[in-house]
Amino acid sequence: MSTLSADPRAPGLLLGKDVQVGRGVSFGAYVVVHDGTTIGDGCVIEDHAVLGKRPRLAPGSSAVGEVSRLELGKEVKVCSGAVVFAGAQVEERAILGDQCFVRERSRIGPGSVIGRGSVVDNDVMVGARVRVQTNVYLTAGTVVEDDVFVGPGATTTNDDTMARHGSEAPLRGATLRRACRVGGGTVLTPGVEIGEEAFVAAGAVVTRDVTARAVVVGVPARVVREVPDEDLLENWHV
Repeated sequence: MSTLSADPRAPGLLLGKDVQVGRGVSFGAYVVVHDGTTIGDGCVIEDHAVLGKRPRLAPGSSAVGEVSRLELGKEVKVCSGAVVFAGAQVEERAILGDQCFVRERSRIGPGSVIGRGSVVDNDVMVGARVRVQTNVYLTAGTVVEDDVFVGPGATTTNDDTMARHGSEAPLRGATLRRACRVGGGTVLTPGVEIGEEAFVAAGAVVTRDVTARAVVVGVPARVVREVPDEDLLENWHV
């Protein structure tokens, strides 16, 4: 358990042991920062955020693994009510939206945004300049490369058997390649790969890999055309 002490920098602010706070950090009211957390220069931590929470795992959980410090890079913004676990790494200028949830051993790349109420599960890798919208679930083991867009309410999954597998069977998160776009309310089944610059329409259920630049729609998702040159990321300012 953390040993928390009141800190006068903000109303109700509690800091644990070995907490490193950079220059120009702003704290809201009733923030809790647990032991072994690093907060970089210029970060903004809003009301009721919890940083450095230790995981509480069920017996036999596949999320077991070493948990180190929580590290927030420079100018990270952690919005109201967000919970960020020990062992996560959030790089410079990332934004963690209100009430989002970032688990241990996950990485949020520079300039990325995690939307309100979204969950980044354990061992998820999110690249740079990614836009994860409201109420998205990125399951354990998911990889999201640079410049990806994930629409509101999208869900990734990693277990075909829904907990009826042996301990030797690995969980398989989705892989979202560079600059792909995943629409609102989509479901990505375990282990699928969305190719570079691919487009997944809203509400699709993706049950097999999507090739680069393919546009897919429907349940199950099927290819209907290719992303045109004028819609490629290189032709847009982001």
